[in-house]
Amino acid sequence: MRHTRRDFIRSAGCLTIGFCFGGEAFVSPASRALLQNADTSQGPGLPGDLRENPRINAWLEVLSDGRVRVLTGKIELGQGIATAVAQVAAEELELDLSQVEVLLAETGRTPDEGYTAGSNSIEASAMSVRYAAAAAKEKLLGLAAQKWNVPVTTLTTTKGYIHLPGGARPASSHDDALSFSQVLEGRQITDEVRLPVTLKPRDQYRIVGTPALRQDNIRIVGGQPAYVHDLRFPDMVHARIVRPPAYGATLSHLDESAVHKQFPNILKIVVNGSFLGVIASHEYEVIQAQRWLKQNAGWSEGPRLPKLAPGQLPSYLKTLPVKTERVGEKGDVASLQTNTTLKAEYSKPYLMHGSIGPSCAVAIFDNNKLDIWSHSQGVYPLRETLAALLHMPVENIHVKGVPGSGCYGHNGADDAAADAALLALAFPGKHVRLQWSREDEHGWEPYGSAMVMQLQALLDDNGKISHWKYALWSDTHGTRPGGNPANILGARYIEHPLAARPSGFSGGANRNAEPYYKISNQLVEANFFNGPLRTSSLRSLGAYANIFAIESFMDELADKSGKDPFEFRLLNLDDPRARDVLAKLQSVTAHQTGTTSARQSQPGIGIAFSRYKNSGTYCAVAARVSVDTKTNDVRVQKMWAVVDAGEAINPDGIKNQIEGGLIQSASWTLYEQVRFDEKRITSLSWSTYPVMHFDQAPEVEVILIDRPAETPYGAGEAAQGPAAAAIVNAIFHACGKRIRHLPVSETFA
Repeated sequence: MRHTRRDFIRSAGCLTIGFCFGGEAFVSPASRALLQNADTSQGPGLPGDLRENPRINAWLEVLSDGRVRVLTGKIELGQGIATAVAQVAAEELELDLSQVEVLLAETGRTPDEGYTAGSNSIEASAMSVRYAAAAAKEKLLGLAAQKWNVPVTTLTTTKGYIHLPGGARPASSHDDALSFSQVLEGRQITDEVRLPVTLKPRDQYRIVGTPALRQDNIRIVGGQPAYVHDLRFPDMVHARIVRPPAYGATLSHLDESAVHKQFPNILKIVVNGSFLGVIASHEYEVIQAQRWLKQNAGWSEGPRLPKLAPGQLPSYLKTLPVKTERVGEKGDVASLQTNTTLKAEYSKPYLMHGSIGPSCAVAIFDNNKLDIWSHSQGVYPLRETLAALLHMPVENIHVKGVPGSGCYGHNGADDAAADAALLALAFPGKHVRLQWSREDEHGWEPYGSAMVMQLQALLDDNGKISHWKYALWSDTHGTRPGGNPANILGARYIEHPLAARPSGFSGGANRNAEPYYKISNQLVEANFFNGPLRTSSLRSLGAYANIFAIESFMDELADKSGKDPFEFRLLNLDDPRARDVLAKLQSVTAHQTGTTSARQSQPGIGIAFSRYKNSGTYCAVAARVSVDTKTNDVRVQKMWAVVDAGEAINPDGIKNQIEGGLIQSASWTLYEQVRFDEKRITSLSWSTYPVMHFDQAPEVEVILIDRPAETPYGAGEAAQGPAAAAIVNAIFHACGKRIRHLPVSETFA
């Protein structure tokens, strides 16, 4: 259930093939500006990050045995990007999937693709690989044609070999087939990808569009090493950070001699201001020392958190100073002041990423070089951030991405990497493995912001929405490091601490805040506050809360107008693809137990719809929920999702992500919330921050509408919002109770 930069100058004239000489196959930020200013001949049309990393060998390499290694700047978070990029490369190069290996994000080795976030890995990275692979095939065929002195149109490729037609062989040649590596003679293709690129016709696909088995899942299920947590190095040491008891608390007293007396095998205690770490040869020793130090180190009290009774969080958040931004506006909503069909307010609490594996990193500092293994979502931004934090040249830092056990956004991965780096500098020459405890993870990760949403609408005489007003309140959903060390947790506690919060407000809160429905008069505003808890990006960012509110409100409007929830949504939608997913969902659920019109039916069915970011994957969700009003037991029995993600590279991969999104959203919606008192975070374990158990998880069914001729979209964040709304709408249709404030468990407590 519970994912050395060098400036590069583009050569003019013809494309060339040459040796790499160990050079880096990516373009630095400085070079990107040169590329953009010097030559725009590639122009629009090249996908994603290929525009900034145009060389073919930035994306793939031909190995000596004829296989191909694909390079992607994205990290595997459980979304299956490694499988998807392997599929598109194998398809274009006419390889078997087993002949493609994938190298994930690594500084100086893979393209700088920023963060693996926003469900854009397919659009940005996989499509870049597709074009690079197609261009590589053109080059390989051209080189083989030159060797044989035959027209390129007579050649074919299969399984890493280029063949002459019908076994024909020129007099000058002893071969009628050449492997890719034989064609290249030890070189790599350094040409730039330029339009036009001839892509393989879709009607000839044999790999893309078909389910592909994820090899990493086999390792994970089999208990084999798969995660950063599993890394082991010779003579590796183990480390823990001793966190303050509360936000803003500072270290006031530490008796190091007492620590060494209690734990004689401790290798080093690292004290850097209020940043306190301990290093030992064995993990058990360092865990014991960490626990002892938590009890015996002296700390000042940090600033107080607000004292709130249950249910007071939404009203408290609206008292905070805000910066208001107008997100969208059309027509005139002034008439809503005197004429309104419905008003409602919704809210969600602070939510954790709740990664099953606490954050972890390994670092070694040796010969003025720092190597880090991290499950960060952005190895290049992390490198920039660490360079600024540690006052090191960026070329002296190398970050290799390794999958972590759970992600779902900006969790503690970057913080753990910085912790490991600080300790490695204090204990050079050894690999330092730094892992957070469960208490560390729950108490110090950056949460998904609590949000409040207010809606107001007017229906015309035909039951269509004529006027719409939407306001949201939210903290930032974006404090990723991004080169700013102030966004690193440890930087707030070192001897010269950095400000705990960067200036200004950053986005994500208004994702999907504008309704996708056709409404002539609307106003959407976002009110950004600086809240009491640390926040950043959690899967789908503001879309979860915004779609929960909008689609719950749509259900209430449908009820107010006396229309069926499907009928009401279709009445207000003009996008054919949006209508298609709803129509398909309606047909799938038409004969299910429960109904969307009889409030007292047991169980009830609720629906919801969204298009992620209003520009990506379409997703319509239905939930069947039973409510025992005597015991207040709410059970989500089954969930359906109809999904249109454009071209489906790996249908199973899309279904996997939607299935996981449905279940995770059900857990958020029913149970999850970060709890705190005046002093500290109090939900520090799975008992105080409950997540959905296996025996509570619903049956899920995902129906995919494949559109091979359309742009492929990411699907990892498409289901969360509509899943939440479908569940609460189902509760209403089961027992007549409207849920406007999450989690549901608070209402039925």
